Amino acid sequence: MTGRAEAKPPRTTPRQVTAFARQLTSLLNAGLPLVQALHLIGHASRRDAMPRVAHGLARRIANGERFASALAAYPAQFDRLFRELSAIGEATGTLATVLARIVEHRERAAAQRGKLRTALAYPCTVALLAAAVTAALLAFVVPTFEQVFDSFGATLPGPTRAVLAASSFTLRHGPPILAGFGVVLLVVPRLIRRSSHARAVFDRLLLALPTVGPLIRAVAAARWSRSLGTLLAAGTPLADALRSLSHVTGNAVFEAANAQIEARLRQGERLAHAMRGVGCFPSTLVEPIAVAEESSALDTMLLDCAALAEREVDEKLALASACAEPLVVIVLGLAAGSLVIALYLPIIELSNVV
Repeated sequence: MTGRAEAKPPRTTPRQVTAFARQLTSLLNAGLPLVQALHLIGHASRRDAMPRVAHGLARRIANGERFASALAAYPAQFDRLFRELSAIGEATGTLATVLARIVEHRERAAAQRGKLRTALAYPCTVALLAAAVTAALLAFVVPTFEQVFDSFGATLPGPTRAVLAASSFTLRHGPPILAGFGVVLLVVPRLIRRSSHARAVFDRLLLALPTVGPLIRAVAAARWSRSLGTLLAAGTPLADALRSLSHVTGNAVFEAANAQIEARLRQGERLAHAMRGVGCFPSTLVEPIAVAEESSALDTMLLDCAALAEREVDEKLALASACAEPLVVIVLGLAAGSLVIALYLPIIELSNVV
């Protein structure tokens, strides 16, 4: 049973892993030995799968493994950055301090992702709702008006003819289009999860979007900078630190760029020059790093640049959220108003003739 459980680790969420790291930090700061702290976490709560992970870690450490080596048995829960920092903390006797830094890093990244999702979810949801309402009007309401217009026996205005044509198109092609859209929603996310090429294409398209792309680029660059700065501040060599950042940004374009930067550094290039060469990092990040390389303050500069980029992203997201609501209301009002005017225009013209 134990071997089977460890061969197939339990499914957990990033929030549960962060909560586990926070609990472990508190227990270590309270003076508990690592194995006892892990056992205590394992017995504390059964609401998620992390207690099984905690017991598995405690078992491995009790059998003589190092903490970082035990974490490697659960790659779905603990990424390379987590394991690298934990190994440094364990080697230097500052595991609790390093875990606290990991918790802060993960919470900051989760908050940034949440803000980005919130900023994108509201306009997308309202746009889908507006499209659904418009399609319903074209499919069920406009045909009723069309019967009335046929009884007029007169030439209809151009806007009314356009609405009637849209209604006819919706009735004829709406179900197949809706079915195709549903298939795309089901197939594309699964394809992106399973195919690295599809994920790279999708992430490249996201970065190319006019408004969303710069935000995603800034978030990924800030996450990369903060992770690299954290590793360098903990004493990790630059090339080894870059190898630990293979999946930290969550974007395939930046992951490929990180691999290219690592290869360029091993060939003797400077970090800033390699970042310019890959072409996906903003100049506001590259130029300060070029200065920091000369002054041997790279870790501090990376963390400062990450904090500045995160503040700028927060400001842009706040501005976008503030502008999105009135903009969506205006667009919905114009769409509904145009539809109503187009439908009532023949009736108004007929009444004027009478």
